[in-house]
Amino acid sequence: MALGVAGSFAEDAFVAPTDPAELVAARQALMKEDGALLKSAGGLTGAEAVTAMQTLLTNYSHIPALFPEGSVVGDSEALPAIWENWDAFVAIVETGKTAAQAGVAAAEAGDAAAYNDAIKAIGATCGQCHQQFRS
Repeated sequence: MALGVAGSFAEDAFVAPTDPAELVAARQALMKEDGALLKSAGGLTGAEAVTAMQTLLTNYSHIPALFPEGSVVGDSEALPAIWENWDAFVAIVETGKTAAQAGVAAAEAGDAAAYNDAIKAIGATCGQCHQQFRS
């Protein structure tokens, strides 16, 4: 299931939906995919580890586009604090992207310690963002 979602976000010419309900669904699917990848990432090696980190990197790259102002509808758990503190929100995303880039490099090099450090750093950004910006 997670790999099917990856294909929708991994395209080079990513275009976020414009309908608020579709935005909520897209970001929830992306974050569920990220959560599933992080849960399994510690057991991955080689090409699977590289692919997982590349997917995380791609997904983190799409997060800001999935949070335009006014996209809190339905079962969205996004707090207004996202747009009130946009720079802080984007800074957390950038930290996650940097960790995912490090994870890709570590996975490609076969550096298990650095790869696991990247997993922990990405997980930390998820927690940090959810504490500040999710109800």
